Amino acid sequence: MAQQLGFDLPVRTALGRDDFLVAPSNAVALSMVDAWRTWSPPKLVLSGPEGSGKTHLAHVWAVDSGARIVSATDLQDASIDAFFDAPIAVEDVDQIAQDHDKQTALFHLHNALQSAGFSLLMTGQAAPNLWQLSLPDLQSRVDAAGHAALDAPDDSLLGAVLAKLFSDRQLTPRPDVIPYLVTHMERSFAAARGIVADLDATSLAQKKPITRALAATCLDKQG
Repeated sequence: MAQQLGFDLPVRTALGRDDFLVAPSNAVALSMVDAWRTWSPPKLVLSGPEGSGKTHLAHVWAVDSGARIVSATDLQDASIDAFFDAPIAVEDVDQIAQDHDKQTALFHLHNALQSAGFSLLMTGQAAPNLWQLSLPDLQSRVDAAGHAALDAPDDSLLGAVLAKLFSDRQLTPRPDVIPYLVTHMERSFAAARGIVADLDATSLAQKKPITRALAATCLDKQG
């Protein structure tokens, strides 16, 4: 049987509309993103745990709406004028909960987009009412947005996510690896990314194919 060879290849994450894996845990969020032209007011918050698909949906929306994507941690009040000519997706807004300057920049960006008639998409891990933004006027505007939550994956979605993560890294695990991981790993998207990255590195270092035994070793090491 041919052995899988280890090559240190770049990870190419597929973020297109056709690459988004639809399941009960994310179907409502996807439908709300697809219906962005009907948002009233024209803003939406996507929340969910790390790796749950928020960034992927932001890219799907950006392609459809012509939006730009920016991290909340990169916002600066002096430079946001560059973002006033198109819809905007601002990721990880909950990470600036104690940063007054970045919140002020987002507050001005929000108001400018509203005046210009452009839509705003925001993401964060917790539900927006739990972000505890220290700028009350910004928190009130966030609270007025529509909200769609992406939930933890079921078995079928977790398996599909693992398959996609392996594909992004151009890896081909043995057929019994993904079913084994689904039943033995922590049930989160972040854990899926971690175990696939660990298997990639271990397979490369040991020059071994990705087998169930290797997966068990990596999970034991993480535990």
